[in-house]
Amino acid sequence: MTDMEAFRDAVTAWAAGGPGAPARELAARLPIQAAVLLEGPSDVAAVNTLAASRGRNLAAEGVCVLSIGGAMSVGHYAGLLGSPGLGLRLTGLCDEAERGYYARGFERASAPPQGFFVCAADLEDELIRVLGVSRVEELVRAEGDLRALRTFLRQPAQQGRAPQQQFRRFLGTKKGRKIHYGRVLVEALDPDRAPAPLDSLLASL
Repeated sequence: MTDMEAFRDAVTAWAAGGPGAPARELAARLPIQAAVLLEGPSDVAAVNTLAASRGRNLAAEGVCVLSIGGAMSVGHYAGLLGSPGLGLRLTGLCDEAERGYYARGFERASAPPQGFFVCAADLEDELIRVLGVSRVEELVRAEGDLRALRTFLRQPAQQGRAPQQQFRRFLGTKKGRKIHYGRVLVEALDPDRAPAPLDSLLASL
């Protein structure tokens, strides 16, 4: 386990009600400067993959990329990691529907209330829009999931939906699939064609 992984684990345990001393000790010992608060692990996979594709190691740069388990937890994490707590610079990425949670959480933690980036629907929707449905289908085929996709598309609930909506929903139908495709879709991007919220987040770090 790396030092940054140990710090993430300590923060997650602290947020769940455990002691804060391990996170504080690691923050004092490590050159941690900033925390990126993300709704879930698929977002973490996407951010880290884009950073790596651009030759960046965020952990080595002192940036902790953290899944907070849903937008409703952002205020709690911001309080622990921002100026009321460890004093790290905060940023993040959220869905449009969750903008209010992030704005209030950042403001309460004395971070800029708009110091985060917003996806129109969610990050998967942004990635599918940039890549195009045909390219995403090629990737699904390459990953061995084409049969599962075709079975999914035959479901009555999917009839009449736009292809982009269908693919977005498909990515969330199996545990671990969103995380896997968070990496796969980002790896398939042209280097200069990342979705704007993701690109802007990385540029801010």
